[in-house]
Amino acid sequence: MAGAAAFAVVPGIARFVEAHTAALVVAAVCVAVAGVGAVALAVRHRRVVRTRDDAHVLSALRQNALSPLEFEQALAALCRRDGCTQVQMVGGSGDLGADVIARAPDGRRIVLQAKRYRHARSVGSQDVQRFGGTARTIHGADVAAVVTTAHTFTPHARAYADKAGILLMAAKALAAWDSRTGPAPWD
Repeated sequence: MAGAAAFAVVPGIARFVEAHTAALVVAAVCVAVAGVGAVALAVRHRRVVRTRDDAHVLSALRQNALSPLEFEQALAALCRRDGCTQVQMVGGSGDLGADVIARAPDGRRIVLQAKRYRHARSVGSQDVQRFGGTARTIHGADVAAVVTTAHTFTPHARAYADKAGILLMAAKALAAWDSRTGPAPWD
């Protein structure tokens, strides 16, 4: 009896498909586009979610084995470790110079610009000036700091930072912050 019912339904389905072919094609395309969008979102989300936890990121920082994104994550982890609240990573295109924003234990707003460079490189004044133009006016920084894996900042970068009230933290000072033998940027 079930077989007979199935044979009775098949001609009706065939007539429906024939009458609504265009609508079914549009629906199939919409489902395919939605599926591609969902996959792209999942891949993007996985890239954000597949981050190392704070301990692993800090360990990689000590080995100088971080991507630029992981370097930002390490700075955020250091902020959390040292009692900051409202720690958020902002980095990426359109960040207007802020890679990490946080609240210091005393409530001041911290804005960090991360520069993941080779150790032998120096950070130039253009990098510091770009950050200086947005740290306080756009991001409302009480403490503005450029933190880098490079060994130093150029003399022009240091001169600008002194005038603009921007803290510069190169590799040696970063290592001291990480090992708790040196101050955090807000200390």
